[in-house]
Amino acid sequence: MTAQPKRIIENAVVRKDAKATDKLLDKAFALAFGGLVYAQIWEDPVVDMEGLAIQPDSRVMCIASGSCNALSYLTANPAQVTAVDLNRAHVALGHLKITAIKHLPNYERFQRFFGHADHKENKAVYKEMIAPHLDAQSRKYWEQRDIKGRRRISYFTKGLYRKGLLGNFIGLAHLFAKLYKVDLNKLLEAESVEEQREVFETQLSPVFDKKFVRWLTDQPASLFGLGIPPAQFDELAGDERMAEVLRRRLEKLACDFEIKDNYFAWQAFGRGYDRREDAPLPPYLQRANWDAMRERIDRITVERANMVQWIGDRDEGSMDRFVLLDAQDWMNNAQLDELWGRITTASRPGARVLFRTAAEPTMLPGRLDDVILSKWRYLDEVSADLTQRDRSSIYGGVHLYELA
Repeated sequence: MTAQPKRIIENAVVRKDAKATDKLLDKAFALAFGGLVYAQIWEDPVVDMEGLAIQPDSRVMCIASGSCNALSYLTANPAQVTAVDLNRAHVALGHLKITAIKHLPNYERFQRFFGHADHKENKAVYKEMIAPHLDAQSRKYWEQRDIKGRRRISYFTKGLYRKGLLGNFIGLAHLFAKLYKVDLNKLLEAESVEEQREVFETQLSPVFDKKFVRWLTDQPASLFGLGIPPAQFDELAGDERMAEVLRRRLEKLACDFEIKDNYFAWQAFGRGYDRREDAPLPPYLQRANWDAMRERIDRITVERANMVQWIGDRDEGSMDRFVLLDAQDWMNNAQLDELWGRITTASRPGARVLFRTAAEPTMLPGRLDDVILSKWRYLDEVSADLTQRDRSSIYGGVHLYELA
């Protein structure tokens, strides 16, 4: 990373008034967050699109992360999508996906590259069909070697979704499952929600009562792999042991949605997407959307930029849809005021802002300046419904605001 984006991440994460030991923990997280974190984004794009109510003239801004959602928004037929991210790995992944959609000859090639993401032939596909059209910075990223000496493009021949901070975290969780003799395949093989719940209650839930697991999950660094900074860790835990919070979130993922319809559950319990013809997939990866993706791919851009600065550079009244992920969980009150002040200026009438929080309630009342907040209407019933139906299940709340 260049020095400036690295400082911006540290400024977002490192608490200025924290103890020295907490600051060191914050800096460790900022360092970990500098590489590939999410090979797949962990927010449900289906509920996003319902909440955003994207129109043909909508201009959408979102945080890129794995770019799955940014690309999936194209299926709702907006005028433009811009995905921004400070993380160069995420930006390179977004550019790789866009270039592949433009230049791969058919859906099958695309699906094998990003859906299966573990075929040996993907190396040659990249070299012959994608690399010649890829921008120089992204190509440099994928062709450079990682800390283990492997070219990063090899991730697509060995299993992309086992890579990155989150992929490694899930791999470690699978190792613990084996140590405690939990067979996660039983969840993937369950034929009903009732069977899923039985597996969860008899095998998965008891793991969170183990002394070592309860101790381990009380350590903020243990959840770096989920992309949770130390400050967000405290917000997520509240007055409870973290093991109890994680148990509830995992219960929702394992029990509230049929496995055959939830690709987030497949990523968590299978470390990749299901391979069946009718397997659940993000919208951008679905066969039925391939022609639309090819037709609309020029409407999306992925930029390496600071979100707040990017929004501030927009013309007044030029945007109408914003997706902030959980970035506000990292912010202090002054940063929230700056962000929402810029969003308000850049927004057209009827603009919508969607974001997630680690805890259940919306964070804005009592923290965001009342003058700014009064210009926005909280869609509480819609937010509660979106939260309940978010298949990723890892957040406490999905929140939707509309310009009043």
